[in-house]
Amino acid sequence: MQICMEDKDGIVVCRLRSDVDINSSPDVRNYFERLTRDKKEKILIDFKDVDYVDSSGLATFVEIFKNMRTYGGKLKLMNLSNKVRGLFEITKLDKLFEIAAQEADALSSF
Repeated sequence: MQICMEDKDGIVVCRLRSDVDINSSPDVRNYFERLTRDKKEKILIDFKDVDYVDSSGLATFVEIFKNMRTYGGKLKLMNLSNKVRGLFEITKLDKLFEIAAQEADALSSF
């Protein structure tokens, strides 16, 4: 799993470069544990290069969300493919996460 990170005016933008499944979920979890340990307040995850997320991936994102909530952080998702967005909708996680179609919308809504 490759994750590229950049800071955009205090918002940490993390671009995932692979599917998030049982094999890559531990890497994703470890990466975001460092960010939540540092109490990053605003994190935006870019799914542009993610074609597939399985149940372990969903659990990882819920865990990140819960960890951030303990210190008042905000987590948002963007650029979900129709397939990945459908998974979030079927599992009702689209009600938990703020999901933006484009980066500009996501950044301006923090």
